[in-house]
Amino acid sequence: MPRGISLHLGLNKVDPAHYDGWDGALTACEFDANSMESIAQNRGFETNKLLTNEATSQAVKEAIERAAEALDSGDFFFITYSGHGGQVPDKNDEEESDRSDETWVLYDRQLVDDELYVLWAKFKPGVRIFLLSDSCHSGSVARAIEGSVPNVVATAEMAATQSPRYRALPRDKMIATYQQHAQLYDDIQKAVASSDKSESEVDATVVLISGCQDDELSLDGFANGRFTEELLKVWDSGAWKGSYPDFHETIRSGMPTDQQPNYMVVPSENPDFEQQDPLTIG
Repeated sequence: MPRGISLHLGLNKVDPAHYDGWDGALTACEFDANSMESIAQNRGFETNKLLTNEATSQAVKEAIERAAEALDSGDFFFITYSGHGGQVPDKNDEEESDRSDETWVLYDRQLVDDELYVLWAKFKPGVRIFLLSDSCHSGSVARAIEGSVPNVVATAEMAATQSPRYRALPRDKMIATYQQHAQLYDDIQKAVASSDKSESEVDATVVLISGCQDDELSLDGFANGRFTEELLKVWDSGAWKGSYPDFHETIRSGMPTDQQPNYMVVPSENPDFEQQDPLTIG
């Protein structure tokens, strides 16, 4: 029988020591992780969860690596992230149009999109990976953020006045964080660039449904993030039946026009996987 492992990340704040005094306070990210874990348990997954200060870069990478080691062809890895999205300058010559790489804002530092690609490449051929990212600028979780950052997150002070808040590392703190830790982030990208694994060597299939497009913002909430709230409504306690593209489109149709979830498959389309009912292990 195929095996299913899941990992659920939810960060309601981050370590101010790394992010120029900014704690990134949010309300519903841990709720999102709990909701996704409950779905995974009901579908028969072996679940793992990292909340706020548990969700460090090392802990997240190690959890993904353990899943990659354990899963074989036909098995299933379900990973969800709820937290802030950010950017660092592109330093490994990927020719990004805005010269930036996208990040997950983890507790101790940002996890760069290139690091995720190296992790996907550790999975064996035939493994199915379903990724949900309820964060700002999450349209690809692997590509540059196109367009300018909206004024509502231009500064930490301005971002803090929003209710609910947006799940984005404010531009002023994004710049300051990189300036203070430039060597760290530059070295991470250099290490990725020299890795034996690359995007073209991802043999598993990764299906992503994101909280918004790359140039949009994802709203936090009081019980769940706006995207996760809509997803749970569509999921309807497991009553949903249909393909992954249909699941995405139904969620998207219920979302506001300025927060439109994206659908992406890495490295290429996999109709056998995509046409299954979401989160079907067997």
